[in-house]
Formats: sequence, structure tokens, C-alpha cells
Amino acid sequence: MLISEQKPFEEILDYVTKDRVIFLIGCKGCADGCESGGERQVLEIKKRLEEEGKAISGFSLIDMVCNEALTRMKLAAYAEAIESADSVLVMTCGAGIQTVASSTHKVIHPGCNTISSGHAEWKQAERCIECGDCVLEFTGGICPIARCAKGLLNGPCGGSQGGKCEISPNLPCAWQLIIERHSKIGSLHMLEEIILPKNWDPSLRDGSPTQRG
Repeated sequence: MLISEQKPFEEILDYVTKDRVIFLIGCKGCADGCESGGERQVLEIKKRLEEEGKAISGFSLIDMVCNEALTRMKLAAYAEAIESADSVLVMTCGAGIQTVASSTHKVIHPGCNTISSGHAEWKQAERCIECGDCVLEFTGGICPIARCAKGLLNGPCGGSQGGKCEISPNLPCAWQLIIERHSKIGSLHMLEEIILPKNWDPSLRDGSPTQRG
């Protein structure tokens, strides 16, 4: 089970400040158990966003959002509502947020942070390192911490060749994927934002913070 908690509402509101219409996604799995993105939390965030003048085109509660095949199937039923939205707010762990990002061409906003439980559920899949402060808002729904060999918060490093990582040549460069994703969804301007150093204490990744930047 991945442990998640809702991001502060002010942070979420800042993410969607330029969006008029939003589609919401919650998870009946871990996020429901953590009370961070189950049905009650999705309905609460829907109400609060509507009070701020936002329109909600719809919402979907998926059994396990981290299951890509299931998520794609479920979201297909909401294709029109998603297409009419300016963005999608995902109230799940980092793995689920990335699954939604890979399943839609829309801008994805993370509604939760994933907290370390002492082990990484998705370590082998390089999905979420449970860093406690999700940066997927700025990286197009692709995690640079889990998927970049150097864990760079601001990239690329300049060492990749042919879209492959210089440290692990069999792996795609995460920052190349991030740039391609931003270009595809029209949000390349997000990379103009410098992500400030963060508190790495909650992270499961070994190594000095000076290795990440």
C-alpha cells in the first residue's frame, strides 16, 4: 500500500489557477484507505473548487489507478468530459498520477503527496520513490526523482545521447521524456520554473542531496 496525503488546498488551487474546467480522478485503492483521494475526498475537493469558480466536467473513481490497463479502460468512458476539461486533477499516489499522465494528453495536476512507508512499492518499476513532496506538476506527470538516474529536479544534465541515459544506456533519459511530454500537451513553459531544493528526509533514495538538483 502506498501512503498518500492531500496537498494543501492552496497549493492545488495555485496549480489550477489558469484552468476553467477540471476533471477529477480518485482511487478506490490506497488513496481511499489513506482518506486522501477516495470518493468523499473527491467530492469535497469538487465542492471547494466550485466555490472558487471552477467548473468540474466530471469525475471518476478507479479501483486501482496505478493499473494502466484498468485506468485507460475506465477513462475511455469519460472521454468527452476529459476532452472538455482544461486539465485533470489526480487525487492519488505518485504512481497513479503517472499512470493517468501516460493515459491522456491533458495537463495533469497532482492532488496528493506520497509518503514513505519504509519500502518502495514501485521500486522495480521506477514509478514512485515516495519523496513526500510530489513535483509531477512541474515535470509533465513524469517523475524525475524515480526515473532519472541522477534524480535531477532541474534537467536535463546534458550527458544523454540519442534519448538514452548516460549512466544507464538501456534506459530512456527521463528529462527527454519530460520535454517531449510538455511539448505534446503545450506546457513547455513549465520548464522555465526552477524547482527549489527540497527536504529529502522522507525519500527512500540513498545518497547525498548534493547528488540531486
